Amino acid sequence: MSKVGIIMGSTSDMPVMEKAIEVLKGFDIEVEVDIVSAHRTPEKLFDYAQNAHTRGINVIIAGAGGAAHLPGMVASLSPLPVIGVPVKSRNSIDGWDSVLSILQMPGGVPVATVALDGALNAGILAAQIIGAQDKCVLDKIVVYKEGLKQKVIQGAKDIKK
Repeated sequence: MSKVGIIMGSTSDMPVMEKAIEVLKGFDIEVEVDIVSAHRTPEKLFDYAQNAHTRGINVIIAGAGGAAHLPGMVASLSPLPVIGVPVKSRNSIDGWDSVLSILQMPGGVPVATVALDGALNAGILAAQIIGAQDKCVLDKIVVYKEGLKQKVIQGAKDIKK
């Protein structure tokens, strides 16, 4: 079974990160959630990033606000794909500090970056990465996207009434 690791710098990031958890569970993908602070628990970060693949994790989603070092540090240590979620936190500069910290990675250390507070898209992207190798997950993504399409079609019909 496929598994996505979802980590965040503190519990205050959970309201944003819950969207990734919900969408992944909707695709029947196992989720492992933890708090891993790049600045307050660096030893835990190193252990998590270096060993996530040995625990069956396929993709890591890392949410962080402020300086937002968590996704990049995890990507530097892990062989797994990492998706960074910039979180607009109370100590943030309108969220741009988080966006740029995650987005501006050096060559050789990629982090897929979604929009500010974009945990829903991070969850969908993680499912799509897994779906590239798992037909069951891929089929669920196809159904999900068809649902999005139908919602727009219905909205267009409703607005014309």
